[in-house]
Amino acid sequence: MTDHNDGYTDTSSTNPDFATNPEAAADGIRLQKVLSAAGVASRRVSEEMISSGRVRVNGKVVTELGRRVHPETDKIAVDNVAVQLDTSRRYVMLNKPVGVVSSMQDESGRPDLRQFTQGYEERLFNVGRLDAATSGLLILTNDGDLAHVLAHPSFGVAKTYIAKVEGRVSAQTIGKLQTGIELEDGPIAADKARILTSPPGDGFTLVELTLHSGRNRIVRRMMDAVGHPVVDLVRRQFGPLQLGTLRSGAVRDLTKVELGQLLTVSRAEVQK
Repeated sequence: MTDHNDGYTDTSSTNPDFATNPEAAADGIRLQKVLSAAGVASRRVSEEMISSGRVRVNGKVVTELGRRVHPETDKIAVDNVAVQLDTSRRYVMLNKPVGVVSSMQDESGRPDLRQFTQGYEERLFNVGRLDAATSGLLILTNDGDLAHVLAHPSFGVAKTYIAKVEGRVSAQTIGKLQTGIELEDGPIAADKARILTSPPGDGFTLVELTLHSGRNRIVRRMMDAVGHPVVDLVRRQFGPLQLGTLRSGAVRDLTKVELGQLLTVSRAEVQK
């Protein structure tokens, strides 16, 4: 069968992948057209990506230009980075200011996240929480499945924080944070910890901590436990996403590259 729109011969009948998925051989959309519609590249460049083995469908490399896929169910990746196909989903990064609670509607009337979602038609909700005194990267989305993976403690997506703490933090204290300390709800250890700036006297130290834990106020409690209470706390990274230069109180849609990285992380966590 020849598709007069693309000028390619449909090879799906000889493609062994379709032997286990006969429905895909009967209908679906050409892979290069799906990639183009998703904004990955032009259709011609998408064809080159397919031919060079850079595209996977449901985990398998596909090089046939006649391959048809179902965007609703098939998982597509380019260079091992997932491609988002559902355009009804919205993914937004917010630099949450201090004083705002991580709720779409606060019952006590405190400033909440609604002010940052008024420009979007979709009904967005936050992925996880930052306490009111903590600023930084927060994800807003209408993708419930992704939100569950990113926020649920069992999946343990890494987060990186910059903490301004009281006193001069020693190398021994950093080692202790990485080795593990005991809190009231159990032991905890930072994946990574390092000193960014250290005062000459007994002033304030900037410490960077990376953790997989999703426990409430975990960074503040860890630093309290080692004798260095937090004065200021910012989340700079969530999984593969970095806050960058996004100003406090600003929101922006994730780029296609960021979204692909985020989807790849979430799928990897589910498959563990």
